[in-house]
Amino acid sequence: MKIICVGRNYTEHIEELNNEKPEDPVLFQKPDTAILLKKQPFFIPDFSDDIHYEVEVLVKIKRIGKHIQEKFAHKYYDEIGLGIDFTARDLQQKLKEKGLPWEKAKAFDGAAVVGNKWLDKKELGDVDDLNFRLEKNDDIVQQASTSHMLWKIDELIAYISTYFTLKIGDIIFTGTPAGVGKVYPEDRLTGYLEGNKIFSIKVK
Repeated sequence: MKIICVGRNYTEHIEELNNEKPEDPVLFQKPDTAILLKKQPFFIPDFSDDIHYEVEVLVKIKRIGKHIQEKFAHKYYDEIGLGIDFTARDLQQKLKEKGLPWEKAKAFDGAAVVGNKWLDKKELGDVDDLNFRLEKNDDIVQQASTSHMLWKIDELIAYISTYFTLKIGDIIFTGTPAGVGKVYPEDRLTGYLEGNKIFSIKVK
């Protein structure tokens, strides 16, 4: 399985990082080794002093697809989840300044939190209007709806499948809203999707 991530998919997040609004979705990947193991804390890596949380709605692919038309994209997933794209912001900034890929800042071990629970999209209703939030030590730090996405889920699946064959079990991270911030040892990060608690992790 592979993890395909979408960057700059919420206008307010683009603005908070002073990035340019892209003409097309920004894509990057994380290896399966980036997935944080179940029931394990997130350990701040030695190579960064500025790790940021980025909560994101996740989509799990259920069938193989290539060059998927947007009108058929809904047939390729049944489950919606929530996770965190951890980012070494200081390292990412250095890489961006040199025009280099982001992988070292985005794809390191433990950098992808995949929630313990996946929800049936039929029970959720409109996937283009899902409410989600991230709490840090019981304070809400990120809160948004998928209605705020620049590119909706089905659009993303169609676009991604133009470049990469989607396979069963692949996970798409659909982008983060505004409110990203630094994590510190002993922080507790808890994510909710449509009122359902999807994950809760400790930072070490």
